[in-house]
Amino acid sequence: MLRRTMAEFDVKAGLQHVLKRIDEVLLQRPKVIQAARPLLVAVSKTKPAEAVIEAYEDGQRDFGENYVQELEEKSRHPDILAKCPDIRWHFIGHMQSNKINKILSVPNLHMIQTVDSEKLATKLDAAWSKRQPTPEEPLQVLIQINTSGEDVKSGIEAKDAPALYQYIKSNLKHLNLMGIMTIGAFGFDYASGPNPDFVSLMQVHRSICEAYSLAPDSVLVSMGMSHDFDKAIEMGSTVVRVGSSIFGHRAAKALGGERSRDVIGMRCGH
Repeated sequence: MLRRTMAEFDVKAGLQHVLKRIDEVLLQRPKVIQAARPLLVAVSKTKPAEAVIEAYEDGQRDFGENYVQELEEKSRHPDILAKCPDIRWHFIGHMQSNKINKILSVPNLHMIQTVDSEKLATKLDAAWSKRQPTPEEPLQVLIQINTSGEDVKSGIEAKDAPALYQYIKSNLKHLNLMGIMTIGAFGFDYASGPNPDFVSLMQVHRSICEAYSLAPDSVLVSMGMSHDFDKAIEMGSTVVRVGSSIFGHRAAKALGGERSRDVIGMRCGH
């Protein structure tokens, strides 16, 4: 089964295609947009360790996973531990408070992109302070914003995001708040104009930067997936989460347990 899966898609070719497309979009992006070169997070959910290793060997370092159990298992896979010493894992799925300790124990955990409440942020801060021997190394996080207003998706409302940003920055010293993210609605027709979810997230980004006198490129914006990462970069995204364009399309998973909400809210994948 593994050989058949790998043969169906050339991971290195997919990765290089995405990187080339990022370069092309950056050349076309309006000069007025003050944003750094986007960080590419390769979303490896449901893909085997061999696919991760193949992308890593071609220079990719940042990988994203949606499901706690899969992140735990993949991050501890003996081949990944041996062959990918500098890998950086991003958790990009729905955060449940009872899974915090499991996520924080992941080897090479780099960032949690889905903090969406004061309660969750406070619990993460407390848990990280207990397991991190050096407090000067806080946990990197992003605030997840539900820009589409869909009930099946996690995320704080856009209007409440600046207050959460202030709360984390002012009170939680064990968290390093790097920026904001959104999933957005799938299937937007760009012939009708800019994606309103991207517009909304960039408005939040602007309000945060103005409120705290921050340079735009100092606050990360995580938006854009396989089907629209180029459009997201054009609007100022500095983190794109791309899966199927690198690893090929995934088989659908059955709903249940921690995965049900993620699959419903992100069924079209990254």
